[in-house]
Amino acid sequence: MLFHFCAATPPLFVLWIIMAQVAGQEDREKTTALKDLLSRIDLDELMKKDEPPFTFPKTLEEFEYAFNEYGQLRHIKTGEPFVFNAREDLHRWNQKRYEALGEIITQYVYELLEKKCNMTKETLPVDATEDEPTGFIYLSPDALSNPSKLLVLIQGSGVVRAGQWARRLIINQDLNSGTQIPFIERAMQEGYGVMVLNPNENYLEVEKSTKSPLPSPTETSDEPAEKRERKDDKEGKKKKEFYEKYRNPQRETETERIPIRENGSSEEHVLYVWDHFVSRAAAKNVFIMAHSYGGLSFVELMNQRESEVKNKVCAVALTDSAHNIWLQETTKSTQDWMQEHCRNWVSSPEPLDTTLEPMMPDCPRVSAAIWENVHFSFDRRFTELPLGLEVVLLA
Repeated sequence: MLFHFCAATPPLFVLWIIMAQVAGQEDREKTTALKDLLSRIDLDELMKKDEPPFTFPKTLEEFEYAFNEYGQLRHIKTGEPFVFNAREDLHRWNQKRYEALGEIITQYVYELLEKKCNMTKETLPVDATEDEPTGFIYLSPDALSNPSKLLVLIQGSGVVRAGQWARRLIINQDLNSGTQIPFIERAMQEGYGVMVLNPNENYLEVEKSTKSPLPSPTETSDEPAEKRERKDDKEGKKKKEFYEKYRNPQRETETERIPIRENGSSEEHVLYVWDHFVSRAAAKNVFIMAHSYGGLSFVELMNQRESEVKNKVCAVALTDSAHNIWLQETTKSTQDWMQEHCRNWVSSPEPLDTTLEPMMPDCPRVSAAIWENVHFSFDRRFTELPLGLEVVLLA
């Protein structure tokens, strides 16, 4: 019996191997077909299928929000803070809604600068023509004429515009935390002229042209035009039918950015404002406060206008500055000047104003504590010329 079983085993074993190979081949074919199907499905498009339209209110009132007496954004009916997740499982739609509100906040802050702070908008470039993109900064009435003191505010990178430190803080905390208004008002009380820069206003965004691109030489090959058209129509119909089930009912408009002349980046903007405004201001003593990427832009200004900055700037307060003297290749003389005239307040668990271990041989680092509504006096310990300005550090 053992002999017969062993003798019968090889054919059965071979049959089992063949069946396994066939099954494996079928699995591979199924896997290949599935991969091919998945490769043709745009998952982003699929996720957008059930999104509501990207149509949002144009004013705070239409959003049903308003700033209360404490500068906090609250719902008009419920009194509750802003809720990001207005619709569950629709993160992209919620983000678009948040951005729409942010644009309204930007205009609201502009109004505060103009009406509450009595600042005026100055167009950039100063010689702009009617048909080119433009940006702007804000100046106090005596920004250029004040013979004594001028404060220049430079924000970080991102969506924030003139007058803002952090959009998130404006929406989730209050205007005093997220805007530059407290700085501006205190500076004016202390007799400073004020310039509010706008380093993230770098381009004009316009709708992209919908003209079809000209066919390349390879596309206009030996294939007859009629055959090529039939082929294109067939492929186009296939794609349309395939995506019809998963299509995005709202197509986002494709745009292109036209840079603002000589203001196409934060660094260019700061340099341009220095050349056309700060350097021509009457103030003998210029003070600069720069947050995050604004610190990098200031150091780049030092690289480009070292002697001018040294002659005109008395002190620089940096907050969580993003500068890097090695990557930006600053000179030894610039580093020495920064040691004497700059301070960089950074997030730290140490008590406020505690001297921290230096990371680079440039400006001293001191503790800004936890970054949440921390106040410190900007006095003689900072420079021989007292600024007397209370600064609110922001996250």
